[in-house]
Amino acid sequence: MNEKQTANETSAACKEGSGGVIDVAVIGAGPAGLTAGLYAARAGLEAVLFERIAPGGQLAQTEHMENYPGFPDGSNGFELAFAMKQHADRFGVNHVGEEVSSVDFTQNPKVLRTAFGEYRAKSVIIATGARPRKLGLDLEEELQGRGVSYCATCDGSFFRGKSVMVVGGGNTAAADAIYLSRICEKVYLVHRRDKLRATAIYHKRLEDLPNVEFVWNAVPRKLVADEGALAGVRIEMLETGEERDIAVNGLFVAVGTEPNTEFLDDALTLDETGYIVADETGTTEVPGVYAAGDVRTKALRQVVTAVADGALCAEEAAEYLAI
Repeated sequence: MNEKQTANETSAACKEGSGGVIDVAVIGAGPAGLTAGLYAARAGLEAVLFERIAPGGQLAQTEHMENYPGFPDGSNGFELAFAMKQHADRFGVNHVGEEVSSVDFTQNPKVLRTAFGEYRAKSVIIATGARPRKLGLDLEEELQGRGVSYCATCDGSFFRGKSVMVVGGGNTAAADAIYLSRICEKVYLVHRRDKLRATAIYHKRLEDLPNVEFVWNAVPRKLVADEGALAGVRIEMLETGEERDIAVNGLFVAVGTEPNTEFLDDALTLDETGYIVADETGTTEVPGVYAAGDVRTKALRQVVTAVADGALCAEEAAEYLAI
């Protein structure tokens, strides 16, 4: 029996009307979701992961990770994500390739709806992660895929030998600039402050790269297009108000993330930026519903903290179901 057949049978068995009720439904199959599924399955519970695209989340799009324990030379994000999936599969975690579009946590069992039907679950772990935040500039949507990108490792190869700009000051922006410096002729790193927020180890590496130019205290104000493709970015120097046009073929935006919580539609309390309010164990105000990984309010959003969240949520779910 192949994986697709197994997923289809799982889907049919758990849908509303079939009599199947999932022990632990995990929405999202990034590091937090995969770990939650693994821990739930090892606890002897039926764990079903809902994910509309391939497992791994943002981790699967990361070329190189240096801060995940156990890999002294770093690790490839896709390979690590695939290994996490294999580990979860080994303990019998089931996968349903459907996106959860709405939920009803007022019922017991809880209800999850997709485009293909309804599912019921005794407990739910939300691990839908976050997506890149956009700049909100005119032409940004139109130029996405035509010079504007939110994933350097996905799209960087299209700009080999060309000039590009990275906007942001955190670890993602720094890692993107380092990666792009290896394949692009020139990399402009634009940040609204006078120093990066990125981990110190990135600073020295960036300073040693001859084709990386820092543009401090600056923000993009306008995208310039030529024949339907990005041709440049107009930036404003915040200290003087002066504007500067920089000719680039690619713009890589790394200015933070936004949580994937729209499908909840007031089912849970969110903070002012849209992240799920939950404690350090992932417990929300709704009994039997938990939040793990980048989707919840927390101080540090990293793969290692997402994995920890997934384990904690699964343990909390197991205790809840044992009551």
